[in-house]
Amino acid sequence: MKFFPNLIPIFPLGGVIYFPKTNLPLNIFEQRYLDLVNDTMRKDKLIGMIQLQKKNEEIYKIGCLGKISDIQRNVDGKILINLTGLIRFEVLEEVENSKLYREFRVDYKKFTSDLEPKSENIDIKKLMEKAKVFFKKNGILLNWDEFNKLNKLQKIDTLSMIAPVTNQEKQKLLESITLNEKVKTLGDIIDFYLHEINFNNLTLQ
Repeated sequence: MKFFPNLIPIFPLGGVIYFPKTNLPLNIFEQRYLDLVNDTMRKDKLIGMIQLQKKNEEIYKIGCLGKISDIQRNVDGKILINLTGLIRFEVLEEVENSKLYREFRVDYKKFTSDLEPKSENIDIKKLMEKAKVFFKKNGILLNWDEFNKLNKLQKIDTLSMIAPVTNQEKQKLLESITLNEKVKTLGDIIDFYLHEINFNNLTLQ
């Protein structure tokens, strides 16, 4: 397996997940994260992204390691970066430091398949049909012609990232290891919302 550091700086952010081989643009303006970006640009350009839980700055246990693939510095001091996802990780422990940002010891063993995804023979046509209905009902516009140019894994990961669902549901999608597991999880989540919408729209006679 390709070497990835066991101690990484982490950018915790609520409501945001991303996956290997996807891109995440970030607008950096807080001093602690400006320090994080500047430090990692001098080192290996690697940053861990992970969701914040609602209480006490706690984080979830699974995140995704990304590499800064583009950086733009503004005159007002803000930094725009693009992160390209590499591999998911599991948090082992937080490591105390004297920096403004947080660092964690992590492990990648559960997610080695992110480096060489296996080809899984899964039919996602029904899921795509349900996703179109779900996104339309939520007023989310997606260029489906461009979307259909993506491979199967990219389609599922993209839908997982942008779906209007809860942080906990997004996290469940991120923690789904295989494509088959991810497809089932996303389908169950969409089914729940579509059922709820249909139920709420019932007219009693």
